[in-house]
Amino acid sequence: MNLSYWEQKSWFINVGFCIIGSGIVGLSCALQLKKKHPAANILILEKGILPQGASTKNAGFACFGSVSELLSDLKNHSENEVVDLVKQRVAGLELLKTTLGEKQIDYDQQGGYEVFLKEDDSLFENCKQQIPYLNELLYPVFKENVFHLKPDTFAFNKTIPHQIFNAFEGQIDTGKMMQALLKKVQSQGILILNSVEVKSVINETNAVEIHLKNFSFKAKQLFVATNAFASELLDVEVTPARNQVVITQPIENLHIKGSFHLDEGFYYFRNIHNRILLGGGRNIDKAGETTSKMGTTEAIQTALEDLLKNVILPNREVEIDQRWSGILGVGKQKKPIVKQVKNKVYCAVRLGGMGVAIGSQIGKDLANLME
Repeated sequence: MNLSYWEQKSWFINVGFCIIGSGIVGLSCALQLKKKHPAANILILEKGILPQGASTKNAGFACFGSVSELLSDLKNHSENEVVDLVKQRVAGLELLKTTLGEKQIDYDQQGGYEVFLKEDDSLFENCKQQIPYLNELLYPVFKENVFHLKPDTFAFNKTIPHQIFNAFEGQIDTGKMMQALLKKVQSQGILILNSVEVKSVINETNAVEIHLKNFSFKAKQLFVATNAFASELLDVEVTPARNQVVITQPIENLHIKGSFHLDEGFYYFRNIHNRILLGGGRNIDKAGETTSKMGTTEAIQTALEDLLKNVILPNREVEIDQRWSGILGVGKQKKPIVKQVKNKVYCAVRLGGMGVAIGSQIGKDLANLME
């Protein structure tokens, strides 16, 4: 592909910082770089028409972890590590709200509920007993008790008649969030090119050569913010994990308000525009869902529909309006990887399904790696 003089001069000459990935992390990184280096030329490359991974495909949960999820994390992390993860999520959400404004992202703090099926009675009893312990552990973060037992007021079916509630969880409109973030980035004179796939990167002494399908160009510094897809370019320990989602048609007089977690966070649902958005279920087929390929499967879609019709909205006729999937970046540890991987090459990946919560802060941390 032969670029014209104008194309080269306007887009690919004197690129100070190139960012791969236009999700929450990549855009937040760009804003921080522009703040620190206002005269620098910044170019963002995105392989999709829209952000390809999870930033535009998530459920819009502004959360930091349910009781069962945090207890599960404590099996593989120290207390300090879990507290640090929660701190990071809380700080990230505050930065997101400060950067864009709560109104711009439709932030609504309706609280979060952990729901337990009757068959998970032993899990519920363990979580109930551990509420005082977790409240004490997280008290330095929130300055008050986070988790409380509440009776079920939503008329769920086949569930234990009590839920664990925390008032700090909120919801956002994912589409509005990403549109607001894109507008803010573009208003700073930062260029974004979509439908551009990076094939490889080569380090040079004073620059990084970035190879696309038909040509290559150079940037002084490179930042990889493709989360689950990062291992296609770099040697980093991140595994793709597909999450499937459904959303219903509008439901008249919908009484469910809030964010809900079930089965150690493997299932989640919320209200949005008089609809129910429901996702998860990858624990049904962990091997099959360890993929970077978008799509849905019959087994998980059936499980989501069964949960919707038999548990969440029993005795109600509900129709599915849309189905989609997003790709998370996970690993043995939940701590994100934010580091320099080569000379002039940096990455921020493995967000563990908490991109909404931590993406803004992780993007800022990524930019700050380069002094």
